[in-house]
Amino acid sequence: MNNLILVTVIGAALVTATFNKKNVFTPSASANKVTASLSTSPNPARAKWIKLFDGKTTNGWKTYAKDSIGSAWKVEDGVLFLDSKAKKEQKLGGGDIIHEKSFENFHLRLEWKVSKNGNSGIIFWAQNDPAKYKAVWHTGPEMQVLDNGGHPDAKIRKHRAGDLYDLIEGPDTAVKPVGEWNKAEIIAKNGTLELKLNGVTTVKTTYGDEAWFNLIANSKFKTMPGFGRNFNGHIALQDHGDDVWFRNIEIKEL
Repeated sequence: MNNLILVTVIGAALVTATFNKKNVFTPSASANKVTASLSTSPNPARAKWIKLFDGKTTNGWKTYAKDSIGSAWKVEDGVLFLDSKAKKEQKLGGGDIIHEKSFENFHLRLEWKVSKNGNSGIIFWAQNDPAKYKAVWHTGPEMQVLDNGGHPDAKIRKHRAGDLYDLIEGPDTAVKPVGEWNKAEIIAKNGTLELKLNGVTTVKTTYGDEAWFNLIANSKFKTMPGFGRNFNGHIALQDHGDDVWFRNIEIKEL
């Protein structure tokens, strides 16, 4: 009975379809709606925002190529931060940190701020394979985190806050002054990548196609065979030797 109803609905919708002047079949709006309703079914599990940082512990994170997270990465008042002074003076472990879960199509959002003249990055699709890759940035692209007003990298196009590091430059007006919180978003779905900083789209591009690999071929990553080639991987936060703070780190699978 249900199958009969379904066929009837589809048939009714297709009746309203038309042929254009070139005799090309053009479904009507109602037919498109029926097709869309049949081909897309909501998945409650994918619609949920998942906290990658619980605001209290470093659970789920570890230093790349290590079994645990370096103690220079600390948690205080709902913030995950790198204490570069303690790292240097107390010889505490730091390093780039990587989350235990991997993601393919996703919407990541978080807030960051960096110290004066500071540098860091948000890396995605990183491969957790230390035996094969020496660092997370040997495989995963990076959304730049930077003090545009003080760090020398700000003088280099494609190296400023919000840029897809060394691949695509964005506007340099989206970032807030050093010491203020910035909201970053990375949205990757089915070959389209978008980076947002404080609500401003700084990068929108395709990935996995010829244009994507041409970007890599003309970047500092061209000698890294694993860079930007696997579109299912881990989120990582970079230790560039400067104080950096992150909070409200959450992700939604798309």
